[in-house]
Amino acid sequence: MAIEVGTKLEGKVTGITHFGAFVDLSGGVTGLVHISEIADNYVKDVNDHLKINDVVTVKVINVDKDGKIGLSIKQAVDKPASEVRPPRAPRPDRPSGGDRFGGGGGGYNRERGGRPFKPAAGKPSFEDKMSRFLKDSEERISSLKKNTEGKRGGRGAKRV
Repeated sequence: MAIEVGTKLEGKVTGITHFGAFVDLSGGVTGLVHISEIADNYVKDVNDHLKINDVVTVKVINVDKDGKIGLSIKQAVDKPASEVRPPRAPRPDRPSGGDRFGGGGGGYNRERGGRPFKPAAGKPSFEDKMSRFLKDSEERISSLKKNTEGKRGGRGAKRV
């Protein structure tokens, strides 16, 4: 059986490390369940959740070119519909319109997927900002060079 991303398989835990567990799949193929993919809650020690020779159901989450197989135990578990989080209700202490400062004037808009582009009148363009940055940076470099020219020498040794 070919191992493809998204398939669920049964496997036996063959090794446990501080960063995860190695699971032997069918045909002698071994994959790694990273510590972050063992359980939905925080896993401090893999040994608290798995033992060697445990039979677990895993989901293949990636297969690298060099043959490394990434597995997940927590993604292999089908969650009931009641555990899926419902969308958040609007908060009564915030004004409607997607903008927490009131009104609807061009701020973050969740329905459209982000902030719209509005060129502001009177603000400098990107080219203006870049030329001002270049000028300021050249001034800073020249003043730095002036201040360090006379301070040549070793570490703390004074010249007389």
